[in-house]
Amino acid sequence: MPNIASILKAEISRLARREVRAATDSLRKAASGYRTEISALKRRTQSLEQELRELRRRGPKVADAAPALDSSGEKLRFSAKGLAAQRRRLGLSASDAGLLLGVSEQSIYNWEGGKSRPMARHLPAISALRKLGKRGAAAALASRREGG
Repeated sequence: MPNIASILKAEISRLARREVRAATDSLRKAASGYRTEISALKRRTQSLEQELRELRRRGPKVADAAPALDSSGEKLRFSAKGLAAQRRRLGLSASDAGLLLGVSEQSIYNWEGGKSRPMARHLPAISALRKLGKRGAAAALASRREGG
């Protein structure tokens, strides 16, 4: 006759294994789903990085590829050093230059620092600024401040 203690111990072990299995099955399925999702995200990241490298290799954006032309039909160019020198020559602060060009003073600083380039729509205003003298810049600034 089997020992009651060993039968009880075997039954308790069997029930415990069943409970543990029930508790861990959902965790196992969730972990598998997470691994699948992580691998999909890695593949997506890799493809986006490859696309970014390709775009950087191609060069400037399409909007920048179309050259801005001034009224005489000449292609407008931009130079960060040139803008800084022009601003100094006219005695304008970055805020004043931004007011004349229709941008923020931070944009002026970013353009001069080479952190960004002006959009094509700003190039005619920058070209017009080159043609101004100190008095013309002061007059244009005064009229802008008045709201005209």
